[in-house]
Amino acid sequence: MSLEHTSPREALIIDNTYDARNLLVLEGLEAVRKRPGMYVGSTDTRGLMHCLWEIIDNSVDEALGGHGSHILVALHADGSVEVQDQGRGVPVDIEKKTGLTGVEVVYTKLHAGGKFGGGSYVATGGLHGVGASVVNALSSRLDVEVDKGGATWAMSFRRGVPGVFAGDGPDADFTPTNELRKIGKVAKARTGTRVRYWADPQIFIKGAKFAYDELVARARQTSFLVPGLELVIRDERGDVPTEEKFRHDGGISEFCEFLAPDEPVSDVLRLQGEDVFTETVPLLDEKGHMTPQDIERTLGVDVALRWGTGYDTELKSFVNIIATPKGGTHVNGFERALTKTFNDVLKTTRLLKSGDPDVTKDDALEGMTAVVTVRLAEPQFEGQTKEVLGTPAVTKIVNQVVSRELKTFLTSSKAAEKAKARVVMQKVVDASRTRLAARQQRDTQRRKNALESSALPAKLADCRSNDVERSELFIVEGDSALGTAKSARDSEFQALLPIRGKILNVQKASIGDMLKNAECSSIIQVVGAGSGRTFDVDAARYGRIIFMADADSDGAHIRCLLATLFFRYMRDLVDAGRVYTAVPPLHRIELTNPKKGQEKYVYTYSDPELQRTMAELKRKGIKWKDPVQRYKGLGEMDAAQLAETTMDPRHRTLRRLTVDDGEAASEVFELLMGNEVPPRKEFIVQGAYEIDADKIDA
Repeated sequence: MSLEHTSPREALIIDNTYDARNLLVLEGLEAVRKRPGMYVGSTDTRGLMHCLWEIIDNSVDEALGGHGSHILVALHADGSVEVQDQGRGVPVDIEKKTGLTGVEVVYTKLHAGGKFGGGSYVATGGLHGVGASVVNALSSRLDVEVDKGGATWAMSFRRGVPGVFAGDGPDADFTPTNELRKIGKVAKARTGTRVRYWADPQIFIKGAKFAYDELVARARQTSFLVPGLELVIRDERGDVPTEEKFRHDGGISEFCEFLAPDEPVSDVLRLQGEDVFTETVPLLDEKGHMTPQDIERTLGVDVALRWGTGYDTELKSFVNIIATPKGGTHVNGFERALTKTFNDVLKTTRLLKSGDPDVTKDDALEGMTAVVTVRLAEPQFEGQTKEVLGTPAVTKIVNQVVSRELKTFLTSSKAAEKAKARVVMQKVVDASRTRLAARQQRDTQRRKNALESSALPAKLADCRSNDVERSELFIVEGDSALGTAKSARDSEFQALLPIRGKILNVQKASIGDMLKNAECSSIIQVVGAGSGRTFDVDAARYGRIIFMADADSDGAHIRCLLATLFFRYMRDLVDAGRVYTAVPPLHRIELTNPKKGQEKYVYTYSDPELQRTMAELKRKGIKWKDPVQRYKGLGEMDAAQLAETTMDPRHRTLRRLTVDDGEAASEVFELLMGNEVPPRKEFIVQGAYEIDADKIDA
């Protein structure tokens, strides 16, 4: 029976079959192109940068093994990126099992490489064997040149297929071939690999671009982790090419000093050691079968740490050269050793008296800057993005090394070290006492509040619902906007808290000053989850926190100040994606002859959008009332307009504050709102030359 003569219901029944012919098997790199997010996380700038890290990490792995001390990363004007190293060069001989050259194997086969226990690498950043091949699969063109054995070898690929391009760029004529071409001669002692590729616009979104600042930060970080390695970052995309070089022979000791935000209380300590452990891994036996075998691994531990006068903790962790921002077993071992060692030594020296509560991890970490690195072959990560180390044996070894070395420092009999150790231990004890005193005060306040009718500020217009997942707290600028917002909100699940003008700049202020500020303390009290180290995201009274301020420069400043408060003292809410900013309209166009079914009012949210909208209306012959209304503040809207444009979940637009945004914002807050005046002055002077004088409204 033909589907052309069946009813829709009959067609649905026929299509409902599910057998082997419905299964799609993705071969080789097809899977990467079909589901790129599985391999690089996303197809925006973040995924684009992840691809670049994969290529750079391959070069750094060579330097980590002692092969080459110079790496160049160039962002070309044509949109391509190139990475050059002085390593041993990708193998160019034939791989026996596949019959392909080493270059083709590395760049076209998933889970193929020299990091699976073959002895080529002891400690590496890459280990899944998918990095280079994934980048190749997601590139419209990739060129590889290898200096090896006195010759230069070359191979090109189009979306993972090997071949030859007839000209420059990804649009040149392409002929498929798996020939590895010999294109020149070099000195026999010269080795290295050059990779240049164009990211595929079929995969990555239009706005994705290589982030120069992020690349520079990563290069600087890597130069600290691999002492003696010089990394050169060149950006040729602008009118004037820029270039920066990084080399730090002092290693992570210099890194620790670089990261430290405050004045030192102690010198930088290096806690180093290594040990072996046995790991069961599947390996190919003589018959080609995967069988579990016990492998002895060596784990190297290197930690640099120092304490400062401040209260914030700056802890960076790495496995080989790979940053693990979410920690893992190495960080667990470090923190356990830190807590236990301080408690043991403090009790021995009687700085902690009998009956005093033990110091906690947070007490020991207060004011600390630390870089925790471990090196081992074939570490187990959680996922290709490698954000968490999972190798179980690492915890115990890091614990042992840190405990031993830290105890040696804290109990040193040398006069200079003894004095510094005493200062550090006293700082930890003071942190513990401050925490206990704050807890006692908080408990007292809670008991006091329990006897009162309400602990919440009188100006809070709370919602009726107790469902945290559904409820929303709007932090509203000004009492005038509050009156309109009260009428516009859905009081079932939307709460309102007004603030007067601009809150305290908490980037400059101390914790005490922040808590004394009426607006800041009200916000923290209404959120109901504490602040700083005691913040408990699960105790928050609302599912969403939404900043609602005017769509002008003052409103933007207020949003920045609120974002500073939440990022600094209620960071977990930002990490959880529960902090938003409302997007009120900037203009209202009143149509004089709306078509049937068309709304009488059209709202726009920026000047460019206004121009586009007016052009579109003019093209369609729709007239509007002049002049177009420009809102100067939320108070100018009536309740129906505010609800429709800004508060009603069915129509509004919200911008979520993300962790990536938060990290970048933290640096900007410190620059623009922190205590250091010279960097801010330099920023303002530099920006003055970029201002278009004709656009200044004066």
